[in-house]
Amino acid sequence: MRAVVQRVKNASVSIEDEIVGQIEQGFMVLLGIHKEDTQEDVEYLVKKIAKSRVFEDDNGKMNLSIAAVQGSILSISQFTLYADAKKGNRPSFIQAARPERAVPLYEAFNQGISRQGIPVVTGEFGADMQISLVNDGPVTIIYDTREVV
Repeated sequence: MRAVVQRVKNASVSIEDEIVGQIEQGFMVLLGIHKEDTQEDVEYLVKKIAKSRVFEDDNGKMNLSIAAVQGSILSISQFTLYADAKKGNRPSFIQAARPERAVPLYEAFNQGISRQGIPVVTGEFGADMQISLVNDGPVTIIYDTREVV
């Protein structure tokens, strides 16, 4: 799994000009699911994101988790995170999981975050979505379970 996590002041997702989800302070997570990902990848990523200390404490140090600041997550499935653009001009997406595998893992990720006590708002899997956000910092972190040693 590959996640691009952005610390945001606010974020929203729209489909056909209608806002279907929005959050205030928290994370906007773009989540790509690899064709070989498993529940272990979900559990690892949930822990890393939920416990990531990238919010500022009273001393201005990035020392607080999303739960500590009572933040929320806007979770967006994004298969293009597994694009392979090494050859030619049109990316290949063969490393991305097919929907029958990706949907259950995406839902498991969202449920795992929710079980950590963090509110989760989502877009719609496979839909053409428009994302708006105000990146805070900016702080952007990329997690990739395939690169874990």
